[in-house]
Amino acid sequence: MTANADAHKKKAKGDTFNHLYAPNYRHFRQHVGEDQLDAIQFMYDHGFRGIEDNGMMGREVDLQKRIGKKLEDLGMTMGVFVAYKDFRHPTLSGNRLDRDKRDRDPKALREILKAEMEKTIECAKRVNAKWVTVVPGCEDPSLEPEYQFQNVVDNLKYMAEMLEPHGIVMVLEPLNHMNHPGLFLKRIPQAYAVCKAVGSPSCKILNDLYHQQITEGNLINNIDRAWDETVYFQIGDVPGRREPTTGEINYKNVFKHIYDKGYRGIMGMEHGISQPGKAGEMRLIEAYREVDAFEV
Repeated sequence: MTANADAHKKKAKGDTFNHLYAPNYRHFRQHVGEDQLDAIQFMYDHGFRGIEDNGMMGREVDLQKRIGKKLEDLGMTMGVFVAYKDFRHPTLSGNRLDRDKRDRDPKALREILKAEMEKTIECAKRVNAKWVTVVPGCEDPSLEPEYQFQNVVDNLKYMAEMLEPHGIVMVLEPLNHMNHPGLFLKRIPQAYAVCKAVGSPSCKILNDLYHQQITEGNLINNIDRAWDETVYFQIGDVPGRREPTTGEINYKNVFKHIYDKGYRGIMGMEHGISQPGKAGEMRLIEAYREVDAFEV
C-alpha cells in the first residue's frame, strides 16, 4: 500500500485533517438539527477543528458566549464572521450611503463604520475570533476608478486603526462578477493593491478559491503572488459552489501547495453540498478526506 493510501486510511477514522477546515452549521443539519453547540460537537467528532459563522454578529449575546466557551473547551478555532457588508451601495468607494443619491457624506459613513467596528470587537472577544470579513460595497460609476480606490483605502485605514489594538484582522474577500455583479472588490490583485496601500496588519486578504477560479483562474500562481497579504482561505468547487471533488478545481494539489508554503490557518468551507440528506453530509466529509490525503 502506498504512503498516500496509508495516510488516507488513517484519516478516514475520524482523526484531524492536515488543514484546519472550518464547516458551517448548515453542513450538518440533517445529523444535528439547528442546535449550534451540537453541530460544533459533531464537527469535532469528525476531525474538524475550526468553524465559520457569517451570521455571528446577529446572534444573541448569550449564545455567542456559549459558542465561544464550547470552542475553547474543545480546542477549536473560530473562523470569520461578517463584520460589515454592503451589496447595494457605493459606500466605501464613493462615501455614498445611497446609490440613487449623489450626495457624499464621509462623516456620516465614518460614524456607521465606527459603530460597526465597536460591535465587531465585542463580538470577536466573546467567541475568541481573530478574523472578520468586510465587503466594501459597490462600484461608484460617478467616480473614476482611482478616486474610488483611494476612498476605499482611506475608509479601511480608519477601520483598521480601531481593530489593531485588539489584534483583530478584517479580511477582504474579492467576489466574482457572475454571482455579485457591480461590487467594487473583484480580484485578488486588486485586493493585494488595496492591502498594500492600507498598510495595516488588520487589513489582509481572504482568498475564496471559488470566486477566484471564476474571475482569474491560475490559482496557484495567484496564491503565490499575493502570499504576503493573504491570511485566510475559503473553498468551493466550480461550477456549483459545492464541496471539493464536484467540479474542475484540483483541490488536492492546491491544498498541498498551500500547506507546503507553511499555511496553517483556517480553510473555510464556504459552499453547499452536492447530495441531499445524511448521506450527502457524510459524502462531504469523505470528499475532504480525499483532497486532504497528501503527505506532510
